[in-house]
Amino acid sequence: QVQLVESGGGLVQAGGSLRLSCVASGLTSKWFTMGWFRRSPGKEREFVAAILWNAGTTDYANSVKGRFTISRDSAKNALYLQMNSLKPEDTAVYYCAYQRSPTMNRTGFSSWGQGTQVTVSS
Repeated sequence: QVQLVESGGGLVQAGGSLRLSCVASGLTSKWFTMGWFRRSPGKEREFVAAILWNAGTTDYANSVKGRFTISRDSAKNALYLQMNSLKPEDTAVYYCAYQRSPTMNRTGFSSWGQGTQVTVSS
């Protein structure tokens, strides 16, 4: 059973930066995929980014390309999301997610953290 805990959310001004972290426990191999999703009030959950843990291959939503960077530290079982040039539209609860499949996709995630709030003021 994989458990995920996010941290690093907070309040930041537009144009600022923030780094989110997600620590995973219960991992049994090096071959899986992790990602970040977000949900703002009144909207559906939105894919943000994903990374193949073994190869490091990444995938980003068009809305965050060039601004956000997903990365991982295998030694710490930690996933990160570096968010730069933040916009008010980025305000949301951000969730880290896990799926056993090591093949890049945006829909197969089965384990989720509880989320961390990111608020970007104008």
